[in-house]
Amino acid sequence: MQTTHSPRPPISVAQQHMVELFDILAPSEGFTPSCLEGVKLMRASRPMPRRPVLYEPSIVIVCQGRKRGYLGEQTYLYDAQQYLVLSVPLPFECETEASEEEPFLGISVQVDLTVVAELLMALNETHGAAHTEPRGIYSTPLDPVMSSAVQRLLEALASPLDAKILAPGIMREICYRVLTGEQGDAIRAALTHQHHFGRIAKALRRIHADYQGDLDVDTLAREAGMSLAVFHSQFKGVTSTSPMQYVKTTRLHHARLLMVQDGLNAGAAAARVGYESASQFSREFKRLFGLSPVDEVKRMRAAFDPAPPRVVPLAPKYVTAV
Repeated sequence: MQTTHSPRPPISVAQQHMVELFDILAPSEGFTPSCLEGVKLMRASRPMPRRPVLYEPSIVIVCQGRKRGYLGEQTYLYDAQQYLVLSVPLPFECETEASEEEPFLGISVQVDLTVVAELLMALNETHGAAHTEPRGIYSTPLDPVMSSAVQRLLEALASPLDAKILAPGIMREICYRVLTGEQGDAIRAALTHQHHFGRIAKALRRIHADYQGDLDVDTLAREAGMSLAVFHSQFKGVTSTSPMQYVKTTRLHHARLLMVQDGLNAGAAAARVGYESASQFSREFKRLFGLSPVDEVKRMRAAFDPAPPRVVPLAPKYVTAV
């Protein structure tokens, strides 16, 4: 079924300013690490079809373009009007709308649970239990307050000194805005192990810390303090997949990163993430990504080949920050 593209509102002055900052901070295709740990930028000048991805707990704000995320039966839109919040690490699928004339520009801010804990203490948290079971992913309207914070973060990243002195405080502000919004219950539960959701969040962190080890459902359920049946049910409610399928998907995503970023071959990547059989790894990899490991690595590298150099007029105040 073909995706219907709804019309977008005219670009605002603030959004145009963020686009200009992106031209300075992330002029190349693909992911660009910023000078601040936990913040990375992404540019894509071509549309990307629906494919599997793995997101860490993060806040994803789009400055231009559009993405759609798919988790089970749910669809999540994130663009210049909607941002995405993930309170737990989740494999799902997404597609990207982008073009040379209007590239996709996005910023990802890692959710630091240590900062969350400090903020809850500072707030003298008195929320109590949430009325409904939290979710692992939220798509939320980008209000002017959050938009302002994102713009100030990009401005700070354009100057090494501002990035060092000001940017950490702005990241903390963004985390605070999310924590006090509708997504706050999910992040709070993930940290404090409230509800079934919090216990599943603990299991997900355990999987990501030891995905290459021998993980079994009995151990995960016991550590979560749940019966096997309840653990299965609640795990699927959060992730839309079974515990062992989640483990397998996590391993395959990490193996793909090892091949694309570190240059490992399929056999070495398979062994690194816990596979004993290279042939089993190749079968399961192709089942998830639709291509063999070799072909998927070629596709990923081609997708993020640097575009031809673009001449970007720089405003005088940012020239020294390049």
